[in-house]
Amino acid sequence: MSIDTLQMKIRKLKNPSMLTLSPSPEWVPPYLQEEKLQAMGQTPQALAAAYEAFCTGILNALADSVPAVMFQAAAFHALGAPGTQSLQNLSQYAAQKGYYVLFDAMYGDISTQALFEGISLGNAVYRPYAADAVAVNAYAGSDSIKPFLPYCKKAGKNLFVQVRTYNKSAYEVQELLSGDRVVYTAVADIAERWSSGLVGNLGYSEVAIMAGISDADALRRLRNTYEKLFILVTGYGAPRVSCGNTQYAFDQLGRGAIVADTGTIATAWKKAGTDGRDFREQAKQAAQRMKDDISKFVVIR
Repeated sequence: MSIDTLQMKIRKLKNPSMLTLSPSPEWVPPYLQEEKLQAMGQTPQALAAAYEAFCTGILNALADSVPAVMFQAAAFHALGAPGTQSLQNLSQYAAQKGYYVLFDAMYGDISTQALFEGISLGNAVYRPYAADAVAVNAYAGSDSIKPFLPYCKKAGKNLFVQVRTYNKSAYEVQELLSGDRVVYTAVADIAERWSSGLVGNLGYSEVAIMAGISDADALRRLRNTYEKLFILVTGYGAPRVSCGNTQYAFDQLGRGAIVADTGTIATAWKKAGTDGRDFREQAKQAAQRMKDDISKFVVIR
């Protein structure tokens, strides 16, 4: 896929939302965990199976309404090999369901070949993941980014470069002065340079940036300054953060951005106070609320 394809999916569904899947034992309904523990014992395999069943249920529930999903790789890798296998299975399943698939790994040394191309095994190719994009941390410098760039050009893959996070203390580093700029705009400048020759038909580069929902001024500044950089707005659902800030990441046609939740969709069953057996329906309702919230401020044309 590519940023153009993602934007067409957003336009088709009139929904610039991205589902975040970062499961933990607290996310998964107790009945589902108990089923797997009874069948497989108190093992990482059982919890990984519960994660997979839970995430599969949500992917099925939202396949016709949400265009994209972000997998937080660390949540799965914490379970070792069983979690990694579940992540592989889920990424491939999400791709089959038509989702745009983003990996938030933030590993400077992640194998681009394994993620995007597959690994040669004699005359065969092993493709463990199905990924359209990867989130990367540019604060380690260009060495952590350059290995991914050829895949943007030859395979229609995307990079999402972390620029401005939504956590409360982000300003301590990201808004320090760097010459006549602040640090987060210096990183965005580098991302823009990496975008050379990678702009699609809809006007946005295959190299995108990530910025937190909490800082309206930063979003406005990024959108106005970096016209060809697609923006992933992170942090929807965080406490005391206005959804209205999302509007500053989009262009006048309601394009150029997508908004990721903080897990509020997947954990909606908890907020509803149910036992979790209705987690699919609760996720559908939460996804619709997120879409409705954003549509108050952004019109997709």
